[in-house]
Amino acid sequence: MDEYSRFVDWDKMDVSAQSQDMKEVTCTDFHELKQLARQGYWAKNHSLRAKVYHKLISNIPCRTVTPDANVYRDIMVKIVGKRSSSSLPLPEFVDNSLIPTYCLNAEGIGAVRKIILCIANQFPDISFCPALPSVTALLLHYSKDEAECFEQVCRILACNDPSKRLIDQTFLAFESSCMTFGDLVNKYCQAAHKLMVAVSEDVLEVYSDWQRWLFGELPMAYIARVFDVFLVEGYKVLYRVALALLKFFHKVRAGQPMVSDSIQQDIRAFVRDIAKSVSPERLLEKAFAIRLFSRKEIQLLQMANEKALQRKGITVKQKRQNVHLAVHAENFKSEIVSVKEMRDIWSWIPERFALCQPLLLFTTLEHGCSLSRFYSHSEGHEPTLLLIKTTAKEVCGAYLSTDWSERRRGGNKLSFFGTGECFVFRLQPEVERYEWVIIKHPELASTESETENHAQPASSTLSSSSIPSDPSDRLSPFLAARHFNLPSKTASMFMAGSSECIIVGGGDGQALYLDADLNHGRTSHCNTFNNQPLCSESFQISILEVWGFRD
Repeated sequence: MDEYSRFVDWDKMDVSAQSQDMKEVTCTDFHELKQLARQGYWAKNHSLRAKVYHKLISNIPCRTVTPDANVYRDIMVKIVGKRSSSSLPLPEFVDNSLIPTYCLNAEGIGAVRKIILCIANQFPDISFCPALPSVTALLLHYSKDEAECFEQVCRILACNDPSKRLIDQTFLAFESSCMTFGDLVNKYCQAAHKLMVAVSEDVLEVYSDWQRWLFGELPMAYIARVFDVFLVEGYKVLYRVALALLKFFHKVRAGQPMVSDSIQQDIRAFVRDIAKSVSPERLLEKAFAIRLFSRKEIQLLQMANEKALQRKGITVKQKRQNVHLAVHAENFKSEIVSVKEMRDIWSWIPERFALCQPLLLFTTLEHGCSLSRFYSHSEGHEPTLLLIKTTAKEVCGAYLSTDWSERRRGGNKLSFFGTGECFVFRLQPEVERYEWVIIKHPELASTESETENHAQPASSTLSSSSIPSDPSDRLSPFLAARHFNLPSKTASMFMAGSSECIIVGGGDGQALYLDADLNHGRTSHCNTFNNQPLCSESFQISILEVWGFRD
């Protein structure tokens, strides 16, 4: 065995795929390393993987003073003393996380606790880091001794490159990552999200487990492959793999009864036993097939979620306010939707606004059927929720991400604005949420420009140079229309309003039109998409409500 075998129990390690004829990795080009990592090149040789890990971690930009192996040798005896390693208490910031043993031998299992205690001594600013035990245990498989493992973990924790996020070390960062993951699930795993809403009282509580799936439940052969790519590509890889896990869980378990009383426990069990249904290669293949937002876009979304948490004063671990508290039966009354239906809608909106409570701003029953009153009661609120009940008992609506006052920028003309977080939905006769699609208004466009830009999604023309310098104040940082390199004012947007009508671009070919008297509306439905229309093509409005979001 090689020099990196000290802490490995080879009876537990799968050596069937190991190869001794592997060449050293000498390339430094990012794209070449990325390709090798995704292919699992160094996964085929234990010693080679250890050397690659050492090389990649050594190249992480760190604080000037970062604890190294010598520091560990100096402090270990003072901190651990003569206590048995199995009796060593873990620091509070790991949040009672179990230490995965993976393929460690008895010496390795004890060494993990010692290393974590020494890290806690050197990083007093860490307040919440549940992934640390898993990362430490994993790296110990590929370390010559405890001191080397300590140094490698310290370098990951001490990374000071603002563009390179690695491991969450505060509750604010961790919680915002859970919210961001929830936003990504809502967009990229809608079938799985629908299942979570149906069987869970608190969807965000389920999604708060996403890091545990990776750093705790995934078997050694899987997390090592994920970590190979993580060290090259960064945090975004973790989102990809967690989304893939959720997709596979839904595919394998769809239609089957729950194994336990908790969907959280079911997902954990599925991930632990993933080898029964999915190989590491298939998992990564699925993960990288997801056309995820860019790293910059995800970073901006995470910043928006952090800011929402800070506004609510949630910066340390506490009991999470779930959707049942946000939409409480005693405080909520609508003439259109029930408490349960409002909670379903709340599960679709961006996580940073799911922290808020619904606030009724306008209802035709009280304020009459006037578009000017609709605007006067809705303006100043961002986002808002539009609910409509037709005389045929159909119920539909829209989530509107932008203040209606934005419509005034176009003067008396029909003005387009909004962000890609807008969506329309139907509750009756069946529940359906439609992903956003841009609005085309040919009356405002010349034939030439419309042909040139026909059906071009705004999200495909994102211009990083157009992003303002202060992203923290934006509601929808990566989807705001002003951040896209749109050709002109004739380009497609998401919402439109004038003194004569309202238009909301829905998704999958859906769009909602309301006349000025708020008595009549119509929908457009593109037959290209295989879905049911939002509601009747032409309908009479029985009741219309507008809801805001109260902190």
